[in-house]
Amino acid sequence: MTPQHNVTPATDWWRDAVIYQVYPRSFADGNGDGMGDLAGIRSRLPYLRDLGVDAVWLSPFYASPQADAGYDVADYRAIDPMFGTLPDAEAVLTEAHRLGLRIIVDLVPNHCSDQHEWFRRGLAEGPGSTIRERFHFRKGRGENGELPPNDWESLFGGPAWTRVSDGEWYLHLFAPEQPDFNWDHPAVQDEFRSVLRFWLDLGVDGFRVDVAHGLVKAPGLPDMGHGEQLKLLGNQVLPFFDQDGVHDIYRSWRTVLDEYAGERIAVAEAWTPTVERTALYLRPDELHQAFNFHYLNTGWHAAALREAIDTSLDAMRPVSAPTTWVLSNHDVVRHRTRLGGGLDRARAATLLMLALPGSAYLYQGEELGLPEVTDLPDEVRQDPSFFRAAGQEGLRDGCRVPIPWSGDAAPYGFGTGGSWLPQPADWAALTVEAQTGDPDSTLELYRTALSLRRTHPALGAGESVEWLDAPDGVLAFRRPGGLVCTVNTTEAPVRLTVPGRVLLSSRQLDAPDGDFILPADTTIWWQE
Repeated sequence: MTPQHNVTPATDWWRDAVIYQVYPRSFADGNGDGMGDLAGIRSRLPYLRDLGVDAVWLSPFYASPQADAGYDVADYRAIDPMFGTLPDAEAVLTEAHRLGLRIIVDLVPNHCSDQHEWFRRGLAEGPGSTIRERFHFRKGRGENGELPPNDWESLFGGPAWTRVSDGEWYLHLFAPEQPDFNWDHPAVQDEFRSVLRFWLDLGVDGFRVDVAHGLVKAPGLPDMGHGEQLKLLGNQVLPFFDQDGVHDIYRSWRTVLDEYAGERIAVAEAWTPTVERTALYLRPDELHQAFNFHYLNTGWHAAALREAIDTSLDAMRPVSAPTTWVLSNHDVVRHRTRLGGGLDRARAATLLMLALPGSAYLYQGEELGLPEVTDLPDEVRQDPSFFRAAGQEGLRDGCRVPIPWSGDAAPYGFGTGGSWLPQPADWAALTVEAQTGDPDSTLELYRTALSLRRTHPALGAGESVEWLDAPDGVLAFRRPGGLVCTVNTTEAPVRLTVPGRVLLSSRQLDAPDGDFILPADTTIWWQE
């Protein structure tokens, strides 16, 4: 099969790309069953082109029992019927490339579904079978093997081990339905190189690598020695995360990616103790980008933001990788709610992010100013960690509510058959239809900002900013080319002098140029 790859050639396109995350369940429903799907995604690709993004990242659509919303993959080469068929996926790729958009797909290499052929065979063949060596099966501790092999905890709560009927235990850092692969086994490494080629042959432009830090475990699977291990994620060395052996895997993947024309990329979801550790995934012979969780987790405070920006840029510079910036995704509270301060603060945070050098990630619906849905009743929740004690907060469903497209009532144009999670009754003013053409809307702010980011020579790729003097609580930096970004993170207005022309503001200003009052929670871009 010859992949259709009609995207205009570019050099290092990912260094300044704006990448839009689509959560397939919640983006658009093409067949009226209340669940988003590939047909729905295809129908809305012109909207994403007009929004001004460069690439679209699709969360998992693979064949899966859906124990963890598709992150439990039963077949890496098949589409789950709830989303469509393989020809539907090819149609999305073809249409995206026709529109000048690139497509990045999720890849889940740390674990699979307990319905994966390998795991089912391992259970059937029993202890000592060679197929079990592709996972982490172990005998238990205690007099009769009744205790888990070590003290590791699942990120979804409870022990990271489940015992099977023959007495052995298997490792799962997430849900019991998600057994971890043993990446020391050559068959696992061969299989995933094959999976990469399968999707690259179809024409995908890259991969977002789920749990990229988790593939390799410390030799001997040593005890942690204490509980509440989830609290250590991202700030301490852990025997099951960010082991040095992962880098050999990604070097082999880079070789595969480089075999293909069109600048195919891989993006690491890597939780590491420091941004310097994250940078190791992005050495020139490894992956291309990594999510900047250190920035995402920074609050709305000028000093903290400046430190996070400087630290991020400083870490990426030695490996010549672009810094990435992100405010929301499918696993965190939407930034309109998370940052406090409401929509004004969310809009200000967006303009700050889009002015920074590197690549930016948007999560579906943030361009509409969607808040987190915090009042979902327990009976509709589907986040697996919600049903397990002592794990994550279990409230990820609030950012996964289907987005509103049109109309005055749910499902707001999402589809003809309702929506798998209920949408709020007050979202009519937030639909794409309601906001299109309204110069004060959040959607039009995003469209304008992305257009400027694409056309202004001072925006996009880069590796540094020049900080300017500013009052307490205000950030101001210059990009090469004379564009200045000024951000008031305080809760009070600040008097400023802008010796230039205001290009864009996150909210309306009383005076567009010269001396004026910069309101609280406001960002402006201006040209010297």
